[in-house]
Order: sequence, then structure tokens, then C-alpha cells
Amino acid sequence: MPTKRVIPVEQFCTNYQIEVAFIRTLSEHGLTEISVIDNTPHIFEKNIKSLERMIRLHYELEINIEGIEAISHLLDRMDSLHEELRSLKNRLRFYENT
Repeated sequence: MPTKRVIPVEQFCTNYQIEVAFIRTLSEHGLTEISVIDNTPHIFEKNIKSLERMIRLHYELEINIEGIEAISHLLDRMDSLHEELRSLKNRLRFYENT
């Protein structure tokens, strides 16, 4: 079983020039997942894209955590609706071709 790729939170924050407290706050609101390995908090590589979006929302657009939470929920909902639409289109094509 492959190991999950992780990045230390402190290194991530240094690279993006943000506060560690921001990542902790996101984690407390359930917007990202932090894993503690050897007493050091880490983030999963798969979460970087969404973290980058949240960083832009907060630091560039000055949106607070509650706003980021609402936006993330809406974007997740939109993604699931797109996936459902794609699935329904595929099913429709199947029945049109028979």
C-alpha cells in the first residue's frame, strides 16, 4: 500500500508566506486535514490545490474563514452536481445509442 505524501505545515507556510495559525484555523473549521507525524503537523499533498484557493480567498480577497467555509461548500456542491450531470449525460447517450 503506498504511503500518503505529506508536507510539514511550517514548510508549507514558509513557502506560501502565510501564518501557521491560518492553517490551524482552517483545520479547526474542517476545511483541511492536518496529520501529526512525529509531533510535527503535516498536510496531505492532495489538499494543496484547495489550500491554495483558500489562501487566495483570504489573503488576496480578504474573505474571512466563515466566508471561505461557505464558498468551499458551494464549490464542493457545484463539483458534485457537475459529476452527476456528466453521469446522467453518459446514461442518456447509452439509451440514445440503443
